[in-house]
Amino acid sequence: MGLNLDEQKAVDRFRKTVVEPSMHSLVILDFWAEWCGPCKALSPVLEKVAADYADKGVVLAKVNVDDEQFIAAQFQVRSIPTVYALFQGQPVADLTPARSESQLKQMLDQLLAQLPINAGAAPAADIEPLLAMGEAALAEGDGARAANIFAQISEIAPENGAALGGQIRALALAGELDAADAVAAGVPEALRSDPDVHRAVAALELARSRPEDSELAGLKAAADAAPQDHDAQLAYASAAFAAGDRDSAAERLLAAIAADREWNEGAARAKLLQIFEAVGLEDPWVAAMRRRLSLILFG
Repeated sequence: MGLNLDEQKAVDRFRKTVVEPSMHSLVILDFWAEWCGPCKALSPVLEKVAADYADKGVVLAKVNVDDEQFIAAQFQVRSIPTVYALFQGQPVADLTPARSESQLKQMLDQLLAQLPINAGAAPAADIEPLLAMGEAALAEGDGARAANIFAQISEIAPENGAALGGQIRALALAGELDAADAVAAGVPEALRSDPDVHRAVAALELARSRPEDSELAGLKAAADAAPQDHDAQLAYASAAFAAGDRDSAAERLLAAIAADREWNEGAARAKLLQIFEAVGLEDPWVAAMRRRLSLILFG
């Protein structure tokens, strides 16, 4: 094909994340970049519409033009955001002019009326890029956006534990605890022991203790004033994690364990392990903190 190694890798990624899903779904292909303001404004619209139309066989794929310059060049992308609709590997419409939800839905309705979309045929592998997108939104602290993405995945694959767990964690991060409870309550019995769901429920339990900013400041001040008061350290660590500051929570708990690992029947260690479970045992941050904990306990 006359492609160098990097270009071939780019083509392979595009084939997996865009072309293969388009063989049975209508793919909204969004070319964007981190520095693009209009892209960030359009992104929630695309994600909401894709979620609303998931049961009709519509999926969203995103291409960062800075990371995938070769792919953007093949589509002759000259400005962003540029948005296409793809079906069976071919562009079937330029959706770029549609900047509102109603405009985009109108264009999709016209396409869906003409194309033989098989909404129930999406294989599980096609949701992997969406799961990665949802986790990225969570990592950025955008719970509302992540919740929309995971909701879209759940429409496509209602029995997927990673999607359900992600939706619960995202809603908890966004402060939508009642909505997170509702999703958790609706998890099928067969998935209640799924590691992703179990992790999400642990995160939801911790999120319930999220304090107001003034309360968090007071707990921090109390912990700072009495570094040997393990009750104060535990209270602040719990509140800090619920407020999204996992580093401060871990530091306080590790210090408490180092000072007295047996205090209150190992309460500080138990809280730290609960945090590890909520974040995810595969997370690099958890791995780093577990090494520090091991050094304290066994070093």
